[in-house]
Amino acid sequence: MKTILVVEDTELNIDLITQLLEDDYNLLFARDGAQGVEMALQNNPDLILMDISLPVMDGYEATRKIREKHKSIPIIGLSAHAMSGHEQSAIESGCNDYLTKPINDELLLKKIDQYVG
Repeated sequence: MKTILVVEDTELNIDLITQLLEDDYNLLFARDGAQGVEMALQNNPDLILMDISLPVMDGYEATRKIREKHKSIPIIGLSAHAMSGHEQSAIESGCNDYLTKPINDELLLKKIDQYVG
């Protein structure tokens, strides 16, 4: 079973992602960017869902830090900000892809499948 690290600080989003993915994936959760980096390096997940607006360290910085050690883990940035600049910043910081919140379940599943099969 593939492992997905979910870096997300909002309980509601954690619940939604859990309901959507728990049957098909092993899920790990980090509540802030710094914890996300630590867990990514320790657990070497198959994919990371990275919220951009996080406490302690934002998703851009966390992604850059993960990329220093892991070039190939797919990272999908998640943000409530739909403006194109945010997507560009996410890609520049090392995200492979970007989705806006509220998350479209079908699109999220399609993206995950695209990266981890």
